Amino acid sequence: MPRPAAQRALAGEGDTPLVFNSAPHTRAGVPAGAAAAPVTGGRTGLTPRPGGGHVLDNGLLRVEIDARGLVVSAYDLTADRETIAPGGAGNLLQLHPDFPNMWGAWDVDAFYRNTVTDLTDADEVVPGDDGASVRVVRSFGSSRVVQVLTLEPGERRLDVDTEVDRHETEKFLKLAFPLDVHAERYASETQFGHFHRPTHTNTSWEAAKFEACNHRFVHLEEPGRGVAVVNDSTHGHDVTRTVRTDGDAGTTTTVRVSLLRAPRFPDPETDQGVHRFRHALVPGAGIGDAVREGWRINLPERRATGAGEVAPLVSVDTDAVVITAVKPADDGSGDVVVRFHEAHGGRARATLTTGFAATDVQVTDLLERPLADAEAPRPAGGSTYGYGRSS
Repeated sequence: MPRPAAQRALAGEGDTPLVFNSAPHTRAGVPAGAAAAPVTGGRTGLTPRPGGGHVLDNGLLRVEIDARGLVVSAYDLTADRETIAPGGAGNLLQLHPDFPNMWGAWDVDAFYRNTVTDLTDADEVVPGDDGASVRVVRSFGSSRVVQVLTLEPGERRLDVDTEVDRHETEKFLKLAFPLDVHAERYASETQFGHFHRPTHTNTSWEAAKFEACNHRFVHLEEPGRGVAVVNDSTHGHDVTRTVRTDGDAGTTTTVRVSLLRAPRFPDPETDQGVHRFRHALVPGAGIGDAVREGWRINLPERRATGAGEVAPLVSVDTDAVVITAVKPADDGSGDVVVRFHEAHGGRARATLTTGFAATDVQVTDLLERPLADAEAPRPAGGSTYGYGRSS
């Protein structure tokens, strides 16, 4: 496959294997916004599971996928902690009838939850070709789902790639993960940060939030333990919690991401055909891990060959600060605009370094208009500037 022109211009001609990392965090040893040879290590074991199914183990996580293609265990080996709630199963596709009282393509009415079908019958649950994944095939109605569940070496996350060939109408398709987490609230990403919502329904206002929106991640946390569900394209979800009445009588908090609806009006062909989604379950995640994995899944690595490594144009010295854009100024002046923000919800002090000569720095708004009253970055020598403020 020919390399894109941008990669050729940056890396030159050569046979050195490179990974281009456009995400704002270091990945596999490749700095954010750079290209380099990846640091590889570790392996994932794939073994049969007693009773049917398969076990993926990379020394950090041990994931059990049963004969139904459901994740019945995602055990954090480092923390000695289970992620899936007792008796629950993740990667569970659920189908609801979807008949809103009005405006089928816009409204979701709470009574859709009164009827649900769990899609637990699998046509195929087999090892993937890479030795680190399991392939699951399901059929329902006139539709077909193919999923690949992957546990990469050295990573504390389970990737779930889903392809749905959809030929149903007025049916709401959800993907559920029941988690062994006691969380009074959860965080869903929004632009330049995240927003907290309650997991309970103590008031009518909270009960009305039976469907909510997010950008790249949903994050739940109890003291000392968090879990994130990240996505590359689906932004609707619901979060509920229940108290278990048997065993340890703990709390199950269930995250369900919304995949497809297929209303008839105004377009009777809505959601028909092939759709592809990517999600990941990240056990043990703090909010910073959720931010990092959310960017990772949306900006996957690209592999190419070249003459040598490519240094980043701009870098920062803390993961709490995320660079979201490096671009020419819209006024055609030749200035370089760098957009970045504090992403963890706290305070941060960052040092920003450019890979090119910078003679002056100005703080602007999003329309690139200078802000006279803004705190000016502090030169730290060369093309390095310090900046610190609250979120």
